[in-house]
Amino acid sequence: MLPTQQNPSDHESKRKARFREILGLLVKHNLASGITPEKLVRLLEDLGPTYIKLGQIMSMRNDILPKVYCAELAKLRSEVAPMSFEDVQAIIEDSCGSPLPELFKDFEETPLGSASIAQAHRAHLMNGTPVVVKVQRRNIFDTMSRDITMLKRISRVFKYVGGIGDMLDLDVILDELWHVAQEEMDFLHEAGNAEEFYQHNTNVLYISCPRIIKGLTTSKVLVMEHIEGCAINDYTALKADDYDFHEIGEKLADNYVKQVIDDGFFHADPHPGNIRIQDGKIVWIDFGMMGRLSMSDQRALSAAVKAIARRDVGTLKDVVISMGVCHARINHAKLYADIDDLLSRLGTIDMGSMDIAMIIDTVLEVAQTHKIAMPPGMSMLGRGMATLQGVLAELSPDVNFIEIMAKHMRSDMFGRFDWEKAISESGQSIMDSGKKALDIPALLADSLRMAMKGQTKLGMELQAADDFRIMISNWVNTLVKAILVASLLLGSSLLSTTDMQPQLFQVPAIGVIGYSVTFVMSVWLLVDIRRSRKK
Repeated sequence: MLPTQQNPSDHESKRKARFREILGLLVKHNLASGITPEKLVRLLEDLGPTYIKLGQIMSMRNDILPKVYCAELAKLRSEVAPMSFEDVQAIIEDSCGSPLPELFKDFEETPLGSASIAQAHRAHLMNGTPVVVKVQRRNIFDTMSRDITMLKRISRVFKYVGGIGDMLDLDVILDELWHVAQEEMDFLHEAGNAEEFYQHNTNVLYISCPRIIKGLTTSKVLVMEHIEGCAINDYTALKADDYDFHEIGEKLADNYVKQVIDDGFFHADPHPGNIRIQDGKIVWIDFGMMGRLSMSDQRALSAAVKAIARRDVGTLKDVVISMGVCHARINHAKLYADIDDLLSRLGTIDMGSMDIAMIIDTVLEVAQTHKIAMPPGMSMLGRGMATLQGVLAELSPDVNFIEIMAKHMRSDMFGRFDWEKAISESGQSIMDSGKKALDIPALLADSLRMAMKGQTKLGMELQAADDFRIMISNWVNTLVKAILVASLLLGSSLLSTTDMQPQLFQVPAIGVIGYSVTFVMSVWLLVDIRRSRKK
């Protein structure tokens, strides 16, 4: 039975009540004094399962959130009371347009699991095929939309206090949250991801994924093949079936590298619950969160790995700039020094024992420091690799992720290499270099002739360091504001000594207005100075 339509006044009163509740929790956690990773997690837990889900999504995005925040958000767990079977049945029938008994031969009322966005049930199709039915919670889209809209309103106030606006770009974070959450709530999007993953891996004999039952899948109901088998961390069951842990680990790592390097489409949440073993195959499930890398990103990632292996600072710096979008003027000398420092620290580590997830996270951190926004797929890759390395460490510690990646890249490089094109390009480069070499004696002769005649000019460009230029600019801006406030105060005081009409409190109204504006600008100036000192 579908619920009756809500009265608009009831909806408005609930919205206002929720707004007051959110605002009260923000005050309770004292966000005005700043926000730490631990404080953010406690706040999300108090706000409820919807916000916990948003926190889990953002834990993968260390391209827009500092790494310490992402690490803390990854600890969030959402355990939500399941919907009633009546609600589940009503949602399925409303979304699929038919009564439940006409859609499924049988349907288990007790859910397999219940999360903040949806819950899953076992069922059988009319032909007896076992399936899993994922049902979206009622009104979850409207609830998330309402809460994020309210958060955006509140964030306009809080980003000016406690230095929050300097630390986190709240508008960007909330916009990205909403974008990703909408994708997660559209089950047709997840179904498309599953189908694309299947197509990429259809020729890999040891990889599988549940097939989607397209005729019964909608934006709110996802019906997929039921996977038996056992979880990849169910070591007792794996031993009982005589599985080789090392073989599983190597094949799992090799397939993940293929997803990243070859396909540019990879599972972004490879925790043990999303990887099962069935009939000698590794079965990937849950395609709600997938990462993408464009062809240029894939090439750049390969170039970055090679640059790290060769300790090539210049190439890695060029890769970071080419992959990202610069939101501020780049201090090339500082960026070069930071990357050089990174490679120096890695220089003491044997290539085979490097932590690829840590390297990606560190490069992202360097880019973030220099206001270079990296593609979302890169931060999701760092989190995905870190998660998978944890799985491999438990399953088969001797499997070396970076060696498998290097081996895959070598075979990929030779497999795709176009020798005819390379020889042609090299020949052209040699001819161009030869022509330029022939011009060198003439250019040297001209330079010497001009020097002898005293006509040589030396062109130099002196440029202030970016940090110094920004500091001077801030000082000048603050000084101008202070002069403007002082001028307003002086002008208002002079006007207050006259008998101009109209008057307020026996003082000319224009003088009172001037004093009011001066007060507001003084507060603004003090806040600006305080924020500048924190920077």
